[in-house]
Amino acid sequence: MAIITLTTDLGIEDYYVSAVKGSILKAMNGEVTIVDITNKIKIFDIRNAAYTIKHSFENFPKGTIHIVGVDSGISISRQAILMEYKGHYFIGADNGLFSLIYDSAPSYFYELNLDIDTNVLTFPTRDIFAKAACHIARGGTPEFIGKKIEKIATFQKPIPQTQEYFIRGSVVHIDSYGNAITNISKKLFDDIGKKRNFTIGFRNYEVKALCQTYSDVGDGTNLALFNTGGNLEIAINRGVEGYGGSASQLLGLKEDEIVTVTFNK
Repeated sequence: MAIITLTTDLGIEDYYVSAVKGSILKAMNGEVTIVDITNKIKIFDIRNAAYTIKHSFENFPKGTIHIVGVDSGISISRQAILMEYKGHYFIGADNGLFSLIYDSAPSYFYELNLDIDTNVLTFPTRDIFAKAACHIARGGTPEFIGKKIEKIATFQKPIPQTQEYFIRGSVVHIDSYGNAITNISKKLFDDIGKKRNFTIGFRNYEVKALCQTYSDVGDGTNLALFNTGGNLEIAINRGVEGYGGSASQLLGLKEDEIVTVTFNK
C-alpha cells in the first residue's frame, strides 16, 4: 500500500488538512496510508519545514511520497515540482525548500503541468500536490504529469565557518522542547577537533564537555550533545515549560544565533 506523508503550514484548526486527506482517500479508494509528519510548521517557514523533512523522510520506506504544503502558493513565476531523492518522492512549490533537503544530487526534477478540476488556485496542496501524489502512488510516471527540468529554486544554506582550531556555526532550528539545534555536524566537529579539549560558546555561556544523554547532568543544567540527526544541540535538562524553562527561553537562543567551538592548541 502506498504511503503519502503531509508536511504543511495549514494548521489543525481549519478544514484544510482534512480536505487534503479526503481528496487523497477519494482518489485512491482508501488504498493508501496517510501519515502526518506535521501540519504545524510556522506559516511560510521553509527552513524549518526543510529541517523537519530532512530528518524524518529516511525513516519511511523507499517509494514514500512526501507532500510539502509550506509556502505553497503557485503562480506563473513559481510552479509546482516533483523531486526524486534517495528513492523518495517530494511534491511541493518551487520555493527553494527542496534545495535545503538534499546533500547530493537528486535523481530528477519535474515541473508539474497536470490537469486540475478547478480554476481557483488558492489551495494547491489539495488541488495539485495531492493529485500528483496519487498519480505516483498508482504507479504513474512523472513524464505523464510534468516536464523534466534541470534546476529548481535554491535557498542559501547556512554553512559553518572553520579554522584550524575554531568552528563558527549557528542555530538552525528550535525544537518543540526549546532545544537549540545548530548546523555543526559531528563529522565537522571530529574533523576539526581531532579529539582535543574544547569550549562551546553561545551568548555569555560556555560548555566544556559533551553529554551522551540529557540526564547526564542535573535538572536545569545547561548541556551540549549531538542529537539523533548528528547535529550539535544546546539544551537544558528537563528545561521545558513547567520545569524552569528551555534553552531558547532561558539562554536566549534563537534561530541564527552564533554558536562557536574553540579547540585547545
